[in-house]
Amino acid sequence: MSKLSSEAISRVNALLIAVFLLSASSAVIADTFQHGQHIEPAYEGWRPNGDGTFSFMFGYMNENWTEQPDVEIGDNNSFSPGNADRGQPTHFLPRRNRFTFEVVVPSDWGERELIWTLKVNGVERKAYATLKADYLVDNMVIASETGSLGPGTSSPESRSNTAPTVTIQGDDIRTAQVGEEMTFVTQVVDDGLPVARRESTIDADALKRRMMRPPTRITVGKVNGLFLSWNKYRGPGNVTFDPPMPKPWEDTRTSANSPWGALWLPPEPPEDGFYEVTVTFDEPGTYVLWGRADDGGLYHDGYITVNVSE
Repeated sequence: MSKLSSEAISRVNALLIAVFLLSASSAVIADTFQHGQHIEPAYEGWRPNGDGTFSFMFGYMNENWTEQPDVEIGDNNSFSPGNADRGQPTHFLPRRNRFTFEVVVPSDWGERELIWTLKVNGVERKAYATLKADYLVDNMVIASETGSLGPGTSSPESRSNTAPTVTIQGDDIRTAQVGEEMTFVTQVVDDGLPVARRESTIDADALKRRMMRPPTRITVGKVNGLFLSWNKYRGPGNVTFDPPMPKPWEDTRTSANSPWGALWLPPEPPEDGFYEVTVTFDEPGTYVLWGRADDGGLYHDGYITVNVSE
């Protein structure tokens, strides 16, 4: 039986999505937007830290499918009370992005609120973070909310899972020039849990069955499998990554290179766990690149700052 790689499946996916768009009703298409919409900041919950502090966890819902707004720190992208810059992104990927970053608050935070304000395309929205017990988050909540588990379920495997670790080789602050290729290496270590539900290849018969299978979950579904994704987090221009990385956001389209896509296959990880990535920048300025290792259930992030000159 022939095996199909991720590249071959991408070609099949492109055909499938074209057929879908031709057959989709105008009512469905009218409910989605490519650009011009706002972004909803989201408070995901909080978790305690070993030193007595607390981490507030935030994400967002970009209502656009293609537009990726850049919103600098200031009146349109700020936290209050206190410092407006709490490490939030200024570049926003499409659609739903969960547990994107955390803000640490002191042990005596009490009943206060921390408010994240975003104003995009003329619409202002706020997320309100508190230490209310209903918002307490643990690993099972993260795995469930991101789609690794079904709603309200767990297993010995998922309870034993630990997050992968990201270690960037070399300096965290670097320099580059516009148009110049910059290569860096990231080491990802994981415990192998949760066990990947799919291999990196698939035979033609299984592919056909999967294409014809109707959705089986009412909540977001995610394919468990280790991957690394690098993306722009802050910066004035466009950043190109080579090789292309899986998407860390919930792109549920069949053709998506995303673990939430129906036909997505986990990429084959390097045997030694070292990923080499090349990036180029099209404008000068200071950039922050965000790397996320994700095993399906849990994640770990790393960051590189790059000062780009002409």
